[in-house]
Amino acid sequence: MGGQAIVGGGERNAAVLEKPRSLQRTTGASAPVGIAVLIPCHNEAATIVSVVRDYRRILPGARIYVYDNNSSDDTAMAAALAGAIVRSVTLRGKGNVVRRMFADIDSDIYLMVDGDGTYDAGSATVLIKRLLDDGLDMVSAARVSCEPGAFRAGHRFGNRLLTALVRHAFGRQCRDMLTGYRAFSRRFVKSFPGHSAGFEIETELTVHVLQMRLPSDEVEAAYRARPTGSSSKLNTIRDGLRILGMIGLLVREERPLQFFGAVGALAGLLAAVLGAPVVVDYLHIGLVPRFPSLIVAMGAAMVALLSFACGLILDSVSRARLEQRWLAYLALPGPAEFTAEVSLLAQ
Repeated sequence: MGGQAIVGGGERNAAVLEKPRSLQRTTGASAPVGIAVLIPCHNEAATIVSVVRDYRRILPGARIYVYDNNSSDDTAMAAALAGAIVRSVTLRGKGNVVRRMFADIDSDIYLMVDGDGTYDAGSATVLIKRLLDDGLDMVSAARVSCEPGAFRAGHRFGNRLLTALVRHAFGRQCRDMLTGYRAFSRRFVKSFPGHSAGFEIETELTVHVLQMRLPSDEVEAAYRARPTGSSSKLNTIRDGLRILGMIGLLVREERPLQFFGAVGALAGLLAAVLGAPVVVDYLHIGLVPRFPSLIVAMGAAMVALLSFACGLILDSVSRARLEQRWLAYLALPGPAEFTAEVSLLAQ
């Protein structure tokens, strides 16, 4: 994933839409490429109207879906009055909402954005154009603060730490793993086996791309502070720990040999530390005076061997699961079926 110049401001990006034209399938069919804007929401009545209107203006041919997640305010009614297609998900958590959206909605291109008004709608054309022009499966908006207070200090530090952990574990560059502003291909959405319930969903989306080695990219996009009357649902400590747990789970599931190899190495080191004095005593006096140390050392050695064995077995299982996901991915039409001329990204 590579960074590009900052994109922001509806006026500047509106220039991309000056010449009318449509996205057509390369097969020769006359139907334009469908774009679905997906907006998961929980208590965003203060911002959802402006968000829906902005995307209706920037992407006039797109279908805009607002999925209300048990809001206690008038989010659903406000979104419907603004012209969005409103649906409800009763199971709490952003991950549950994203899974439902991906399952329900059929489109060629998916643009997912939070309903809090912090992301620049004008950047949507850049995300979608990059997705189409380069034949990618995901384009993420790497957030760049354009005003004071856009990022809380804890959020910025946590994002950098967690992104660095994923980058180290899965071996590819990504600068903003937790962004909520992304464009997806149909192929990605319909082959994504989401399991997350909450804000960990962004981590799972990123790791899916990295593990499957899918074509993806990042573009920098302006990020604003929440408007007055809107409050963040993200808890820095609680959700940070949940995301950290998700990273550990994904490493165990997707990189089992490395995960259990590390556990085995730690257990083997403990066995060596505890067992070495026992062996030295035996060589000197022919006796084993430290039976508790010997017992613990033997137990740690057994754990080390079992961990390595589990890692080898689960690595084969993980490869089989990866092949199944790859076959599901290949069964869907790829981006080569579409062609984009450079102006209008809608009907």
